[in-house]
Amino acid sequence: MSDVPANSSSVIDRIPAASQRRRRRWRMFKDGAARHGVTVGGIGVIIAVVLIFFYLLYVVLPLLKPGSAEPVTDYTAPGSGETLHLAMEEQGEIAVRFTSAGEAVFFRTRNGTPVARFAVPLPEGAEISTFAAGAPESRIVAYGLSDGTALLVRHDYRISYPGDERLITPELHYPLGREPLEVTPDGAALTHLAVQSGEESTTLVGLTAAGNLQLSRIRLETSFLGDETEMVRSHQRLPLTLTGPQFLQVNPQQRILYVANRDGELARYDIAGGDAPVLLEQISISEHGAELTRLELLTGGISLLAGHANGRISQWFSVPDPDSKREQLRRIRGFDAHASPVTAIAPEHARKGLLAADAQGRITVYHTTAHNIVLDRQVSGQPLQRVAVSPRADYWLAEDTGGRLHFWEIDNEHPEISWSSLWGKVWYESYDEPAHIWQSSSASNDFEPKFSLTPLAFGTLKAAFYAMLIGTPLAILGAIYTSYFMAPKMRGSIKPTIEIMEALPTVILGFLAGLWLAPYIEDHLPGVFSLLIIMPFGVLLFAWFWHRLPERIRTTVPDGWEAALLIPVVLFWSWLSLGLSPLMEAWLFGGDMRLWLKSELGLDFDQRNSIVVGLAMGFAVIPTIFSIAEDAIFNVPRHLTSGSLALGATPWQTLTRVVLLTASPGIFSAVMIGMGRAVGETMIVLMATGNTPVMDMNIFQGMRTLSANIAVEMPESEVASTHYRVLFLAALVLFLFTFVVNTLAELVRQRLRRKYASL
Repeated sequence: MSDVPANSSSVIDRIPAASQRRRRRWRMFKDGAARHGVTVGGIGVIIAVVLIFFYLLYVVLPLLKPGSAEPVTDYTAPGSGETLHLAMEEQGEIAVRFTSAGEAVFFRTRNGTPVARFAVPLPEGAEISTFAAGAPESRIVAYGLSDGTALLVRHDYRISYPGDERLITPELHYPLGREPLEVTPDGAALTHLAVQSGEESTTLVGLTAAGNLQLSRIRLETSFLGDETEMVRSHQRLPLTLTGPQFLQVNPQQRILYVANRDGELARYDIAGGDAPVLLEQISISEHGAELTRLELLTGGISLLAGHANGRISQWFSVPDPDSKREQLRRIRGFDAHASPVTAIAPEHARKGLLAADAQGRITVYHTTAHNIVLDRQVSGQPLQRVAVSPRADYWLAEDTGGRLHFWEIDNEHPEISWSSLWGKVWYESYDEPAHIWQSSSASNDFEPKFSLTPLAFGTLKAAFYAMLIGTPLAILGAIYTSYFMAPKMRGSIKPTIEIMEALPTVILGFLAGLWLAPYIEDHLPGVFSLLIIMPFGVLLFAWFWHRLPERIRTTVPDGWEAALLIPVVLFWSWLSLGLSPLMEAWLFGGDMRLWLKSELGLDFDQRNSIVVGLAMGFAVIPTIFSIAEDAIFNVPRHLTSGSLALGATPWQTLTRVVLLTASPGIFSAVMIGMGRAVGETMIVLMATGNTPVMDMNIFQGMRTLSANIAVEMPESEVASTHYRVLFLAALVLFLFTFVVNTLAELVRQRLRRKYASL
């Protein structure tokens, strides 16, 4: 029989044909608009995703750009005499040349035109016997004289703007006066000299032809009222254990002295404080027996750079010896780009990079931490003997043995970035061993940014792992029970309630996790762990007890409502476990489980740790996984389950062998979407993890994720800086990870769908 009313055809016949055509056209218009709207929306989403990818790539690409250098000009060195030292001011417009004739010649770097000349006030009868330069940022140099004295000079640059044009005026100052300072009490001529000067003290170390190594320290003491300044001097003789020393270096902190000879034998002294200097160690820093040609300090004064006759450059700094616990100088890394002896080394002023010149007229730019060669250029056909780099590392000035200066412009914005510095273990200065470290800022001027993405990627995966470990079983098992065993009326209340949980802002979850859940877990740690053991046994015990009850009692509960009986059971065992937590802590862990974990297991406890993140973020991903998995299981065709039950299969057999296999593509999609949310979650991990970028699977330690790191540091990063671009690189890594995982998940889902489509 037909369900269409008998008079329906007469009703349709009474509608005018024109009205029917208008309705049909309107319906077709709406269908077409909807179809085109969905198409445009889908294409728009794809375009937006592609544009995001290319924008991230656009910001990141300069990190991958290799360094470059282009010649600007070359000219004969202005002034007379041999060049003892070259330096440039910050803008790279004015350079200074200290000469063996006792002159400081300031000139324009682009054409060699002299700007100013200053004669150093040398005492009568004294000649220049040696020369030394302090840390580049101090702009201090010292002339060592034949009468055993030294004259300190500082080159400065005063900037003014007459007529709104920048004018750089070079100046020469004498921070300790125009009179030379005594270095060797016996007046013997200085053959080698080292100098470092700070606000309150200056250290000079001189070596004579007789092998006397003298330490002279000058301190400026201000009176109580601040109206008088007194210069206090002290002299000490150091024991010299090397033969034929040729190189002296004092670190900028004026605590360590290095003395080396051309055979590569090096002695390290502790010259800090008022006590007698102490010889810390004597080692060989020679590379394969090659002669030592240059010895310089890297920016910050922690690392020592040694250039050799075989073209190798090695970096050394002190690390604690595991046996003696004393610091010992150790070779950290080496570079061998040169095919001829290294003739000059110029460390960059503000980065851990350096320029090295060789006897073939080549200059190579290195970055020590990234352990890479930034660029290599042929500068002159003659050997280079001096090289200087501007404070911003955007120009270099090199002098060859023919007396010509070569001025080059450098484009080298991000030398500290390399594959090894981003993903490999790096041995940073002042660290005991190579490590993965993220530390982008510090209060110290000697700080070196550390941009390893490995601990951030590890933290992202760790947070997602613990969240999925807690959320996935609960969500999937809950979805199975809700869709397959639960009564329809109860399902109609439970499913919307769980889906509403997804609307809860994650900032609220993070707030609760950080300020309430983390302290609560810390105070009830034994109870939390006992709950994992007691709860399953408690539920099984209740199930056994329920099964042993008379049937007339069990039948009072309708089928599909049994889960409601577990609510008081779960609450009771939770209350019992957490209530007994103080007693268990006092009985089993001596009153403090955190202290017990540290002393017995060696595990550090952080209040905001992986347990807190797993619970909070697991709570956030449960609604997503539950909703999609429940729909997938509930929408399995009824004829499949009915046919299985009709053939004699039990409900559990039907579930495991028919329903779950048919719904597996949807369940897999639910898990992958939940994982995608866990990986990209920001607010929960930002507020509940402690944001410590450590690589440790310890569940009692926190972590820092890529997304949280971007949220924390992006507002404070300088636009277009290395830090800024590395944060965008982190976003690109997160984007690519999500894209790859989702693509693989879709491939697996399609394969599962094809495999079980015949069911």
